[in-house]
Amino acid sequence: MELLLILVVLLIGALVLIIIAVAVWFVMTQRKLVSLDELCKNAMSQIAVQLNSRWDAVQGLVKMTAQYAKHESETLQNVIAQRRISNVSTAAQVNEQQNVLGEVLGRLMAVSESYPELKANQMFLETMDGMKQYEENVRMSRMVYNDTATKMNRMVRQWPTSIVAGFLHFDEKEYLTVDEDKKKGYPDIDDAFKK
Repeated sequence: MELLLILVVLLIGALVLIIIAVAVWFVMTQRKLVSLDELCKNAMSQIAVQLNSRWDAVQGLVKMTAQYAKHESETLQNVIAQRRISNVSTAAQVNEQQNVLGEVLGRLMAVSESYPELKANQMFLETMDGMKQYEENVRMSRMVYNDTATKMNRMVRQWPTSIVAGFLHFDEKEYLTVDEDKKKGYPDIDDAFKK
């Protein structure tokens, strides 16, 4: 009888330890998922800040073109007003904004080619140099976001963390992509001003 009692106590103790271990693992996994989710949100926020900076620089370039080509400037300002998203929060919105920026820059390059005085304007050249830096910042922010999204997606999809992720409603993050066909049509800012 005593042996049976000892076995029951040991079994209950082992069961309690297993429950505690599972609870600790669950909490640690939840914290890791929250941390990755916040890192994804932060990276997306960084992209939004960089995109807004690029839009501001483009807006400045468009205003400079007004001195040389009023109609083109007004057209570009209308495009910017209609298609600029001030608070980017999803990968699809980032991709859309990148495409719109590429289109606007393409039009801007065409205008600058038509007006050599504009292309030679020091302020215009400095703003274009700033655009290159903003482009690099966006590229780096996109890489950080995609790396973080990869880590998050692994946790959401791999067993056993997928159990916690599903229970707590953590979803996979969408990756930022580049449309290679549209990218070919973007202007090469470096080449545009070497001519």
